[in-house]
Amino acid sequence: MPHLPRLPLLARIAIAISLGVLLGRLLPEWLVAAFTTFNAVFSSLLKFLIPLIIVGLVMPAIADIGRSAGRLLLITVCLAYGSTVLSGFFSYGVSAGIFPHLINSSSASSALSADSAGIAPYFTIAIPPLLDVMSALVFSFIAGLGMAYMGLPQMKRLADDFKRLVERTIAVVIIPLLPLYIFGIFLEMTRTGQAWHILMTFATIIGVIFVMHLVLLLTQYGIAGLIVHRNPLRLLSTMLPAYFTALGTSSSAATIPVTKIQAVKMGVDEAVASFTVPLCATIHMSGSCMKITSCAVALMLMRDLPFTTPMFIGFVMMLGVMMVASPGVPGGAIMASLGVLSSVLGFGEQDCALMIALYIAMDSFGTACNVTGDGAISLIVDKINKKGPAQEPQRKNDSSQS
Repeated sequence: MPHLPRLPLLARIAIAISLGVLLGRLLPEWLVAAFTTFNAVFSSLLKFLIPLIIVGLVMPAIADIGRSAGRLLLITVCLAYGSTVLSGFFSYGVSAGIFPHLINSSSASSALSADSAGIAPYFTIAIPPLLDVMSALVFSFIAGLGMAYMGLPQMKRLADDFKRLVERTIAVVIIPLLPLYIFGIFLEMTRTGQAWHILMTFATIIGVIFVMHLVLLLTQYGIAGLIVHRNPLRLLSTMLPAYFTALGTSSSAATIPVTKIQAVKMGVDEAVASFTVPLCATIHMSGSCMKITSCAVALMLMRDLPFTTPMFIGFVMMLGVMMVASPGVPGGAIMASLGVLSSVLGFGEQDCALMIALYIAMDSFGTACNVTGDGAISLIVDKINKKGPAQEPQRKNDSSQS
């Protein structure tokens, strides 16, 4: 029997939302209650796993970065984190300024607050987390820095094994069950009359975020062009093959070969590109941070929840750390950020489910923004490397600089 191709996660999420909207008023109440029961159990499992995901991903990431002492590493990490955080601040400013005029918070809030009209699950299972989110994050920093500067090879191997376990759990358990979870959410929202308004709001949010992605890329390459004294539009056009490859793969890691080739074509030293492109594929998540921040602002407006600029400053700073540790699976960034969404912004079960659906709907565009921005960071690092006294990666293709 021939092996059938597996549908991408985005397609499965789209099918789940469509079926939830279509069947919400057709299925009998007992069947809807069965899906509500699954969602209640899955939500408890997710709350239990979130602190473990933070420990499993953040701890070895900090240990790996800390062990790799080097000037270019420090420069690249600072540029990547700064770009990620600044994109989050930019996203918050635009979203907080535009979304209140596009989202009818009173009608959205009344729809989303219809929890009392929902169908109760048959039963629930409480799975208390071993740690809360902040405890997990602080422990990850302490343990990661300890492994980096004290050696501790046995603990590092244990951390790497635990990371593989967490990534496997996300890839084999969480991601495959997400479509069923989101189907249950939209099934109940349709039953209570919420779904149509939510979908229309989603369409508006996605359009605004796509425009912000373009502005972000133009800004990144405008800054890089000023630093290297090159035409930013020509530089950006050189990176378009990486952009479109990422649209198809939805994976920064899978796009690394194309990103590196295009970075070298822009004039980046091949040794520098070999160093910065794989590193930035892991730690530079400006497009993802922008999406999550905008979606969080939109959802808080839809919930009619108060928020402040200091609240989102702390949120974006912590989100930047979580983006560094996000695994290389579709939807990994939003899974890694659920802890920050719940602990800092107070998001509940339905809020997190909507964030997952909205994020994955734009997953490929965010990934494309991430990897294209990697080229701008590579340009800047290459310029600093050529001017600095300690040139760690030896230049191999100076003739490629135009």
